[in-house]
Amino acid sequence: MRTLCHDLTAATPGTEVVLEGWVHRRRELARVTFLVVRDRSGLAQVVLPAGSTVPPEETTVRVTGTATANAQAPGGVEVTSAVVEALTDDALTPPAELWRPALDVSLPTLLDHAPVLWRHPAQRARWELAAASLRGFRSTLDGLGFTEIATPKLVGSATESGSSVFEVDYFGRPAYLAQSPQFYKQQMVGVFERVYEVGPVFRAEPHDTVRHLAEYRSLDVELGFVRDHRDVLAVLREVLAGMVAAVTEREDAVVRTGARVPLVPDEIPVIHFADALALVGAPADEPDLAPEHERALGAWALAEHGSDFVAVEGYPMAKRPFYTHPWSRDGAGAPPRPTEPARWSNSFDLLFRGLELVTGGQRLHRPGDYEQALRARGEDPETQAAYLQAFRHGMPPHGGFAIGLERWVGRLVEAANVREVTPFPRDLHRLAP
Repeated sequence: MRTLCHDLTAATPGTEVVLEGWVHRRRELARVTFLVVRDRSGLAQVVLPAGSTVPPEETTVRVTGTATANAQAPGGVEVTSAVVEALTDDALTPPAELWRPALDVSLPTLLDHAPVLWRHPAQRARWELAAASLRGFRSTLDGLGFTEIATPKLVGSATESGSSVFEVDYFGRPAYLAQSPQFYKQQMVGVFERVYEVGPVFRAEPHDTVRHLAEYRSLDVELGFVRDHRDVLAVLREVLAGMVAAVTEREDAVVRTGARVPLVPDEIPVIHFADALALVGAPADEPDLAPEHERALGAWALAEHGSDFVAVEGYPMAKRPFYTHPWSRDGAGAPPRPTEPARWSNSFDLLFRGLELVTGGQRLHRPGDYEQALRARGEDPETQAAYLQAFRHGMPPHGGFAIGLERWVGRLVEAANVREVTPFPRDLHRLAP
């Protein structure tokens, strides 16, 4: 029966154990040969006679031997009197020494050799944090009465913008890779009231920056019977707290990555978009926040509120999709701006350490408002008949948000480029591996 490396410390000294994994490192000394085996749980030390033939590093092996107490071994137990059996041909030399504490390679090398270099314990721990975050995301929403859904990734029309979709041939007619599950998750609010999804989204935007990907994992949430976007933000706060709690439980991965786990405040600081522009010294007619503005707001939130998070609400309607609800707050929180009632929206972006992480807000829910919004952008509402069907049969006031998983992990470990935390990134230049 197989013993995982992590469980070797619990083995009774003198009993037979069987390890299976990769040759992580070989050390040949004058009197003894050390073999370090790596599996999904960690590392274990095997002691062999000097001159023993040991397969090359990264070869998969089965080690049968005796559990032996040794205070100097990892976990205080090692394997002696061992027989090493190669389970495959000798492995080729990896493009970097995976036994070293840090994976010191360039980003192109990491991306070109991702199937091998992601084996490095510190690199692999980055996705372990992503997996923990997903567990926290799901468990929090399950506890709040949400239902997980799965929506199509081949769609008949664009969700956000027709200029940033990947077109595909769908049995002789055009279709598109979904930019988001937005339309479907809204419709499913009419079924389940509270829904969420974890899945890929695709953006054919010609960005070549450290923060953009053509395909990424989106954590989408939509909920009904909201008063406005602040109710949506309150759920987002609970989700972030759940994700942080799950990450904290993976102490080993936190240590291996050097991640700085944030504290989620009881109430996330909020600033209105107009006030944010004034704070960072941007012109009052700016339609969006530039990256340098986001960084300045992140520094302000940390200095003034001790928070790694800040929500900017009331983005201009001109920068939001047609389904966004216009500004309707009654003065609680950020003040309304009666001189510009049509400009602002019931939406927000959440910044995490100075980088946009989440976009969310309240949606329109009356069919007449949708028809007016579509006509305002030059579209016939009948082109969205399938989408509008749910609204014509009664939909509650609702809203939602989407978290970019790769950006979340990138900020956790303070990676310089989101590709560093994405096992197989897709961007302007890369379709393999």
